[in-house]
Amino acid sequence: MTLWKEAAHQLRRAASRTVSVDRRHISGLSGARKQLFQSNKISQAVRRDLYVRGIAQSRRQFSVTSAAAHGHITPPKPGEEINVSFIDKDGERYDFQVSEGDNLLDIAQANDLEMEGACGGSCACSTCHVIVEDAELYDRIPEPDDDENDMLDLAFGLTETSRLGCQVKMKKDLDGLVVRLPAMTRNLQASDFK
Repeated sequence: MTLWKEAAHQLRRAASRTVSVDRRHISGLSGARKQLFQSNKISQAVRRDLYVRGIAQSRRQFSVTSAAAHGHITPPKPGEEINVSFIDKDGERYDFQVSEGDNLLDIAQANDLEMEGACGGSCACSTCHVIVEDAELYDRIPEPDDDENDMLDLAFGLTETSRLGCQVKMKKDLDGLVVRLPAMTRNLQASDFK
């Protein structure tokens, strides 16, 4: 496996908030990507994404918009609240009213629940794994894409109704959704692949 492919593979599978990349990897990026990558103004998840995309699409023009801060949700407007409940690993239930478009990872983090979301919601880890309690509501959630399925394969305690919290956006027909947080998560780091 070439150095670039190995680095891309490691970074895709990385699930920690910190990314350590050897200087020789940065030197292969174009000037604009290199400058963005080294900037302290972008999140680690965006840096990882820039790096992986830089390798995979090195001849393509590239632009970046700032990532939304995770753990921040929009307060629901009166009459437009959507109810969602989380059951933590100890069996305690937490009920929230949220806005349409909020994802489960942001909701959990905004309410100090134990959901890590190590990749910052970029669908590059399985630390926001949730289990949807109601199969009928599970069927209303759009099908997971290939990236999500790949990450779910790494999740601890995978079930038929497992999803990644960062990929489940709340909408009116999911009102009353109940999700269970697994007993533990797997957080694979780039250093695990050396």
